[in-house]
Amino acid sequence: MRSKKHIILTTLTITFLSCFTYVISQTKPTTEPKPKIILDTVKMVKPDILALPVDSVFTDKGLKLKPYKKNAHASYYADRFNGKKTASGIKFNNSKYTAAHKKLPFGTRIKVTNEANGKFVIVKVTDRGPFVKTRELDLSKRAFMEIAKNKGAGAMKVTIETIVE
Repeated sequence: MRSKKHIILTTLTITFLSCFTYVISQTKPTTEPKPKIILDTVKMVKPDILALPVDSVFTDKGLKLKPYKKNAHASYYADRFNGKKTASGIKFNNSKYTAAHKKLPFGTRIKVTNEANGKFVIVKVTDRGPFVKTRELDLSKRAFMEIAKNKGAGAMKVTIETIVE
């Protein structure tokens, strides 16, 4: 009788320990990776000294983000728009971090995250568009390529968050 209880107790203990060991092995470490630093187009205070950018947002840490849309379809501007006037009145530059959106106010800063790889950029809405029903956002070529998984792609699924100032 005693040996039967001993066998059952040993079996339960081994089962519990193996389950516990499995659960522990599946948990991810709690160390957070360092956030990726993304610089916007900047003006340097003094060209001969390494200066901090005047108008840049460095990371998403500490920013107040408001979810806007998930699974949004984003593309990038064609090169032929470079130098043309945007709806906000400024000249478009494909090497800056800007975007076109149908409804967001001009000057709104948004965090755009590629859902395929988690990379993100901070861009400023300076234009209206895109004028294709299925697309939500047109990014400048520089911003698009910064977060693109495949550099040959022309569109991607993104998450859009507005930065609350």
